Amino acid sequence: MKFAWIMAEGKVWDIKKQFITTALESGIEHVVDFSDVDKIKKLGNLSLVSDTDDADILMVGRNSEGDGTNLISDDLSKSKDLEKVSNLKRNGKTVAAYVEISSKKHEELASKLGKVADYLILLGKDWTVIPLENIIAELQGEDVKIIAAVNNFDEAKLALETLEYGTDGVLIVPDDISQIKKVAELVETIDSESYELVPATITRIEPVGSGDRVCVDTCSIMNVGEGMLVGSYSKGLFLVHSESLESEYVASRPFRVNAGPVHAYVMTPGNKTRYLSEIETGDEVLTVDKNGNTKTTVVGRVKIEKRPLMLVEAEYDGFTIRTLLQNAETIRLVQDNGNPLSVAELKIGDKVMVYLDKSARHFGMAIEETIIEK
Repeated sequence: MKFAWIMAEGKVWDIKKQFITTALESGIEHVVDFSDVDKIKKLGNLSLVSDTDDADILMVGRNSEGDGTNLISDDLSKSKDLEKVSNLKRNGKTVAAYVEISSKKHEELASKLGKVADYLILLGKDWTVIPLENIIAELQGEDVKIIAAVNNFDEAKLALETLEYGTDGVLIVPDDISQIKKVAELVETIDSESYELVPATITRIEPVGSGDRVCVDTCSIMNVGEGMLVGSYSKGLFLVHSESLESEYVASRPFRVNAGPVHAYVMTPGNKTRYLSEIETGDEVLTVDKNGNTKTTVVGRVKIEKRPLMLVEAEYDGFTIRTLLQNAETIRLVQDNGNPLSVAELKIGDKVMVYLDKSARHFGMAIEETIIEK
């Protein structure tokens, strides 16, 4: 997953506080700082990246004076930065190495540090994309997160999209506070997943008695056309609509998806599924719109209650999937025209949006394996 960190070093405290607070409100939880560590820790539950012993992530290569010179010798194996990172790692520390790329030697040092450190922060002087491309290519397959130091949205977009994968993250060093939210929104957009939904034809509808049904209440507001991917088969999930519509019986609850029985799968970030019975407060699930665009959403509460259920079966291109849903008019699927359709009005021949996955699932992860679900 892509991510962003914030650094406001060099600014007076009142300005720095505004920048960091804005970052925290935008979902950025890692702060790089060297001079106001104690004050920053009081701003919220965050991860501190610094050169102090009590930092969550120890920084090597930069300090409060902005000394990111990374002294270079002809023999890079004797680099003091490389030695320090190696020693810290041997002592079980999480380490971020910081390198200012101002020569080919610095590029080579960055590649060496990236094979030892947990994070590699790169700052380009008169930045061009070429050194970044070289370092990303050199460190493919290494267990390191590459972070580009950027000042604004445009630089962040370039870094995150370089080559096929881009950097893992960006360190925002903004002059303008407005850039913080813009970069945070960019990271969220790039990191969002998309699922190809197809219109499946309803072939069977029937009541099946009662069972334990799960309502998932999220910390986000869903719009008309949004819901969650839910189903009895991991290979095929129905787009179950949120309760974002008013009805004559209940007020809208746009934070809620009345998802299905405890055994059913629900799609979560990273193309993984979990059983609805496993979901609890603080977990993350995916909300999905009628076009298959997703958002990662935090679960605020889960309610499990015994309710009457109905079986819904649908077919697409010879592929049959089923799910169970609560038998109530407030439960809706999404039609092929994007409109929500109550299960109370569902008929044979109606078309509803589903996601079909050719992969099997092992502990919720997609794998290449043959599994029969019926």
